Amino acid sequence: QEKLAESGGGLVQAGGSLRLSCAASGLTFNNVIMGWFRQAPGKDREIVASISWSGINTYYADSVKGRFTISRDNAKNTVYLQMNSLKPEDTAVYYCAAEKALSRLRSQFSTKVDYWGQGTQVTVSS
Repeated sequence: QEKLAESGGGLVQAGGSLRLSCAASGLTFNNVIMGWFRQAPGKDREIVASISWSGINTYYADSVKGRFTISRDNAKNTVYLQMNSLKPEDTAVYYCAAEKALSRLRSQFSTKVDYWGQGTQVTVSS
């Protein structure tokens, strides 16, 4: 059974850093785009960052460019999100996601995500 398990969320002061991890099991990790979405209270879920299964290409939302870095370790079936210079507006539940992909270079999700994690809370205090 496919599973994505996030960890690393928590409470941090503005300007601080957190590193999220997402461990995948039950799926062919080196054939999926991996990424992170987030959902703040009262808002729609939005893409934060994603990475091709080759690790060559990445995508970032404008709001996190220059502050967040996505990476993956295919040997460990794990994707990471390093978040620096955190702001109160980054407060949200962060979800790991995966989508099957034929291209090793494609980094962006289509409208269909194949697998979701359960989410991890990130709270940034001002």
